Amino acid sequence: MAQGSALSRKTLLERESELTAVDEALGELAGLRADGAEPRGRARGALLAFAGRAGIGKTTLLAEVRRRAAARGCTVLSARGGDQEQRVAFHVARQLLQPQLAGAAETELRDALGSWYDIVGPALGLCAPTDGAPPDPQGLRDGLDWVLTHLAVRHSPMVLVLDDAHWADPESLGWLAAFAPRAEQLPLLVAVAYRPDELPEHAESFRGLPGRAGGRPLDLEPLSAVAVARLVRESLGAHADDAFCRECWAVTAGNPFEAVELTAKVRDRGLTPTGAGAHLLRDLAAAVKGSGLVARLERLGTSTVRFAWACAILGTEIRPTLAAAVAGLGREEAADAADALRGARILTGTETLEFVHPLIATAVYRAIPPGFRVALHGQAAWCVIDEGQGPSAAARHLLETHPEGDAWVVQQLRAAAVETLRAGAPDAARSYLARALREPPPSGDRAAVLYELGSASLLTEPATTVNHLRAALDEPVAAPELRHNIVYRLSQVLAHSDRLAEASDTLAREIRVTDDARIRLRMVAEQFMWDAFRADEPDHPSRSRRLTRLADRLTGRDLTERYIIGLRTWDAVLRGEPAPVALHHAERALAGGLGWAESDRGFEVPVLVALAFLYCDRPGRTEELFAAGIADFERQGWRGAHLSFAYTLLAYVRYRRGRLAEAEDFVRAGLRLAERVGPGTPAHWYAVGILIEVLLARGRLTEAAQAGDDFSFCAPYPAAVVFPDAQTVHGELLIARGRTQQAAEELAAAGRRLDPRGIRNPAWCPWQLHLARAQAHETPERALDTAFEAVARARQFGTPSAVGQALRIAAEVAPGSARVKFLEESVAQLECSPSAYELACALVALGTELRHAARPKEAAEHLYRGLDTAVQCGADGLVDTARTELAAAGLRPRRLHGPETDTLTARERTAAVHAAGGRTTGDIAVELGTDERSVVHLLSAVCRKLGTDRTGLAAALDH
Repeated sequence: MAQGSALSRKTLLERESELTAVDEALGELAGLRADGAEPRGRARGALLAFAGRAGIGKTTLLAEVRRRAAARGCTVLSARGGDQEQRVAFHVARQLLQPQLAGAAETELRDALGSWYDIVGPALGLCAPTDGAPPDPQGLRDGLDWVLTHLAVRHSPMVLVLDDAHWADPESLGWLAAFAPRAEQLPLLVAVAYRPDELPEHAESFRGLPGRAGGRPLDLEPLSAVAVARLVRESLGAHADDAFCRECWAVTAGNPFEAVELTAKVRDRGLTPTGAGAHLLRDLAAAVKGSGLVARLERLGTSTVRFAWACAILGTEIRPTLAAAVAGLGREEAADAADALRGARILTGTETLEFVHPLIATAVYRAIPPGFRVALHGQAAWCVIDEGQGPSAAARHLLETHPEGDAWVVQQLRAAAVETLRAGAPDAARSYLARALREPPPSGDRAAVLYELGSASLLTEPATTVNHLRAALDEPVAAPELRHNIVYRLSQVLAHSDRLAEASDTLAREIRVTDDARIRLRMVAEQFMWDAFRADEPDHPSRSRRLTRLADRLTGRDLTERYIIGLRTWDAVLRGEPAPVALHHAERALAGGLGWAESDRGFEVPVLVALAFLYCDRPGRTEELFAAGIADFERQGWRGAHLSFAYTLLAYVRYRRGRLAEAEDFVRAGLRLAERVGPGTPAHWYAVGILIEVLLARGRLTEAAQAGDDFSFCAPYPAAVVFPDAQTVHGELLIARGRTQQAAEELAAAGRRLDPRGIRNPAWCPWQLHLARAQAHETPERALDTAFEAVARARQFGTPSAVGQALRIAAEVAPGSARVKFLEESVAQLECSPSAYELACALVALGTELRHAARPKEAAEHLYRGLDTAVQCGADGLVDTARTELAAAGLRPRRLHGPETDTLTARERTAAVHAAGGRTTGDIAVELGTDERSVVHLLSAVCRKLGTDRTGLAAALDH
């Protein structure tokens, strides 16, 4: 080891600019100047990326980074990608984080990881996976972010070093590539090195990591002839002449690793470093790498070769006893082989062995004859299992073996897939199961393997999942429970792929052949659910009647019955039955519990029940249920589509309550999550539709139109019903843009789609109300009929918000003499509702009509109230309208806030209101869809603007 260290130090030539960048980064990390002479300001993290071909000196440079960081008192986390470990999920993440957390008692570990214990712990090998549903990949990455962030803060300043990033496992590399740019916000220096020509496809985002050289990675160049000459003379003596040194540079092309190894070979051979012996260098250089290295290895003897091969199979951090077992050598024979390989500068280390350089490891591995290599991997799998490392450690070796119909191999791969999937690495689990399928498994197990493979592909490749699950159903399935699980999962993935009709048909076929009454009821519940989301359902009235009859005789004794009652709740909302009916069934569904994160159920029904309270004018109950549901998602580590839906729909709740600034914050947070899930998904449609609604309500038409264009929010619309109805929102946007004829066509089409299905509640989908507005420009009589029909439907549902909104639109399209009457009733209804924005609209509209009717005192009263309410809602466009009307009436709009609070942004005002109400920064962060650090900065800015501290926020806002 001492020799290797000395050699490494010698090769640090012509790296002055890189080391300067390192010193500057370490200085900023400590808040000092690069020379450490005087304070420089607040400590700041950084990101350094070093790129270069094999042997160029990346490992040596990173070793110097670690040395300098340790000398400055930094905590150093270090990891290295391995050519043989690329398929081991979280291999690099474990190298980085395990040493900081391993060895602690479970209670200490739970305290350290908090709510992330069950999510991050299995991935880092700190605890066994739980039996529940696995976290989604995004949730796991968020958990790893949290762990590394807290370690960086707790053990600052911290330096994270990753060598051979091109060989890091996909799970770790994807996480680090996304996290690394955040280093500048933390007391953390991230230094990575990789070979740019070997960076795999899954790591393309890593290629763009900024370094400190103009925002790009630092490319390491070969050494000059002068540097190689210096290296040669340091190793062989000052008497090495110029001709010899120049030939050393020429045959190594300035590659530091090859130059160091060449000088070692010269020293071993006892050659005189003069021009007379320079002609021998080319042959010596060939022996350093490739076939020359293999020939040198073979001269060490058969046992040593087998030991070297076993080490190459095992990869990095090689235990000599395990390598001996793989090679089939005794203890003494293995020890002799290890000594010989250390002497030949192939291996280094004692208790744990490593190859001196990755180039050597690669050359040795590739030199193993293919048949023998396969056999060694098979032997390694047996050995790691025998050593107690478990199926996951053996799986990477089994992937390299040939299929032979071995049931033991299938068993180990399936077990490894279960462990890996529950740890949050579905791609790795899928590769294990695909290999198990090729073994192949015994005929009786084939359906089970196909089901497990489909389940592992669910989040990443839904089309592939469908194929696997359908193939599983074609196999003879002896266990009824397995067949039922296949059907449930198949219908689920079809539905989530916007193939709702196929999902319903799959369940219908199975219902006809299922004898068990409870299983059949579960399948009926699943079919009812997917049919409820179908925009093209052929016979909604019939389904609604069947659902009503079934739900009315159920008691809610188990989850299946409560799901059916929950679907009855939603059906009542869609059909516009009286709101008390919907509320009655909603309470029945919730009576026995309706969790959002059940491992074998979807979250759709609990969400529908929660939304039923919103449409029935009880949004507070909706928010309570959403808070509990989001907590369920986060505990489970579901932070992808699930959390996107939750944030987006919570934004819709805030929008319906008239809290528009908060709604915008939530929907943008949901949209960010939805974009990570992928465009065109239901989560994305939800988010964009609600964003457009919120922006229109805030009076920001240009932004709303831009959002519609940017996200292609237009036909063709998804086959699944989304909230709000996408076609209706598009029609509303067209009206706002002045395209009334096109809007009328779009909204009429929405009606033709929804009406035959019995979906007639304007509280849920106000297509008729917007259609009336669009028709008013060309056919005012038809517009009035349309509006009156919508009012009648709203009165049938009976909630003040539905009736009030319908009357306001009816007033907009009615003749002048009737407008005041409609608006007065609209205001009266909306005053009894939680719909503050709708109330503000009605108040301003009523004030405007009263001004035109020469009733100035009443007009002023309603306009002022409308202005106050619009400001509280964050409806800036409506605020301008109210002020314009007041000015037209000769009235001066009164100031609603002091000059300081007028300068607060909507986001700052929201944070300030919550802080004044005693909410914690964590709670506020959830409200705003951000992190606690950002909330702290936000509140600091608010306090500066208001000239107060947090305790005085309430008084300052009141003032």
